[in-house]
Amino acid sequence: MVKSKTERGEKLLAWYDRHRRELPWRPAPGQKPDPYAVWLSEVMLQQTTTKAVAAYFQKFMAQWPSLSELAEAPVEAVMQAWAGLGYYSRARNLHACARKLVAEHGGRFPEREEDLRRLPGIGQYTAAAIAAIAFERPSIVVDGNVKRVVARLGALETPLPAAKKDIPALLASFAPNARPGDFAQALMDLGATICTPRRPACVLCPLSGDCAGRRTGAPEDFPRKAAKKARPLRRGAVFYLRRADGAALTRTRPPSGLLGGMVEFFGSAWREDEAGDWIAHAPCGEIPWRFAGEIDHIFTHFALKLSVFVAEAPLDAATPDGGRWRNPTDMKCAALPSVMRKAERAAQDFLALSGFTDARNSP
Repeated sequence: MVKSKTERGEKLLAWYDRHRRELPWRPAPGQKPDPYAVWLSEVMLQQTTTKAVAAYFQKFMAQWPSLSELAEAPVEAVMQAWAGLGYYSRARNLHACARKLVAEHGGRFPEREEDLRRLPGIGQYTAAAIAAIAFERPSIVVDGNVKRVVARLGALETPLPAAKKDIPALLASFAPNARPGDFAQALMDLGATICTPRRPACVLCPLSGDCAGRRTGAPEDFPRKAAKKARPLRRGAVFYLRRADGAALTRTRPPSGLLGGMVEFFGSAWREDEAGDWIAHAPCGEIPWRFAGEIDHIFTHFALKLSVFVAEAPLDAATPDGGRWRNPTDMKCAALPSVMRKAERAAQDFLALSGFTDARNSP
């Protein structure tokens, strides 16, 4: 028999009280959540796994333990601390949001979803999560884990992402009136530990008796998924120029757009047509560039293949417009995105060898 809304909600909360995950941003049972920690973790968790976020969250909290300290930090330092976590617009918005909260809200988070959504980097999901978890507001919180749980409970035939419009109503049908923050986190934990994408542990699920997906005999088939579009391949070149004192030539990307505000090496545009004369895009004029191989990187909407070229420059080498020489110590803590760290490793591995000849566009 299908349980009532109250019964199902209470059963899920009882399961959560016994099996809740211990996470760096989650307070102990009975303790009040810190809105700053809730916000920081939810921004970091956007399109990123809990495992990947944990170390970054702890690093941010150690470096900027309060909202006001984060707001006072240089944006370059925030981008540097974020390097490697991906989706770098989140870091820019995080800093902008902290500054706006301090300047316009007295350093306090608003409690209502509609007010939270007016802040930089806070969309529908993040606003609902903060309102529910930090302030116990009755909000419908739908992340990837929750979509999967609810789609299975209802055996939704509409594939994602189109099914997103049906999930809030199904979720509201069994959301309890009490403990909205714990209920939201219970669903997240259920999806992360029991109702997993593959081989869900249905026999351990507190809602298995109500799950239409389980009754089909194939809960893994839910949520249905639309056919994926082919990811286009873009190509480009990156130029690693090392000065005689070990400094490397870098520049900063524009503040908006992909990898905005991050540090990079000089390079060509990334394009989908075939490779051309990459050296035509190299900085510093006539320098004997050597081909150091290719690297691959996957972004959300396209795959990237970069040809890596390396060269060495004298101490008095001119600095091109927008360029900056960074010594090895600065490079270790520079806000280089993962794709540029890959290029750096390929270039340094190449330079550590000997006996290679110059080449224009290929080995």
